[in-house]
Amino acid sequence: MSALKLGKSLYHAPRPNRWQRGVGAELPDAYKKFWREWKVQKPAAVHYIEKDGLFERNKQTGDVYPVQNVPIPVKYPKEHNDGIWGGEGVIQGFEKRGLYDRRVPRFWVPRLKISVVYSEILNEYMRVTLTNRTLQLIHDNYGFDHYLLKTPACDLKSELALKIKRQILIALADKTMYQDDPLKQEEVYAKYQQYLSPFTREEIEWYGLNFMEACKKYLAIQAKLDEPKPLKIQYRSELISQLKAYGIEEAKNVDVMPSTKSQQSSWILKLNPFSKNPRAK
Repeated sequence: MSALKLGKSLYHAPRPNRWQRGVGAELPDAYKKFWREWKVQKPAAVHYIEKDGLFERNKQTGDVYPVQNVPIPVKYPKEHNDGIWGGEGVIQGFEKRGLYDRRVPRFWVPRLKISVVYSEILNEYMRVTLTNRTLQLIHDNYGFDHYLLKTPACDLKSELALKIKRQILIALADKTMYQDDPLKQEEVYAKYQQYLSPFTREEIEWYGLNFMEACKKYLAIQAKLDEPKPLKIQYRSELISQLKAYGIEEAKNVDVMPSTKSQQSSWILKLNPFSKNPRAK
């Protein structure tokens, strides 16, 4: 390869993305699956009517044209994450107000309203910013919980909707809803348990987090795993395993990490000649 070709190949070399370097490369597949659903998967058509097929015929002229489903560019401001807009966003374009007038730039902004929604699973009323389309989708899906659980992340878009969906999935997976009413808990779980099938418990734990939150969560997990452990725990586990191997009855139900001080003053302290426990003397 000549120097010129080598220089062109290096000049056009793709830059590493967030998944190829740094903490992003170490994130689990459970979070990458959510990210593909949120950022890569094609969302439903909101601001245009998507046509089926490859060709269409003009009813007046009879001419046949190829179908071109070109999505309209939509902008989502940072305020979008504080509400649930139902896939709507801000459209930038031009408007011609008269036949002989020059077109002028214009922004089409969705109409927002503050409303109250109810989550049956969380048993909470929430005051959020919505659009008319969001309210219509909630009514079409027969409830706020059904709407969030049926809608993929690419259509929910806002971080608020994804955070609420994550809380709902965790409450369903762990059965933490209606703890004071077991009958209501089983009724609600039977009603919504079908939505847990596409997820594992690990995927639910990473669902609904943005990239920075996922990185912080991963670093916190690694810091907890990398904490130095005292050598006495290692020696204690080796001693207990040896005692169990020799068939000592008292060592069968002993944990490696004692949870209370009463366990620390158990029979194993009798083997310590430096213990201050009076029973060990």
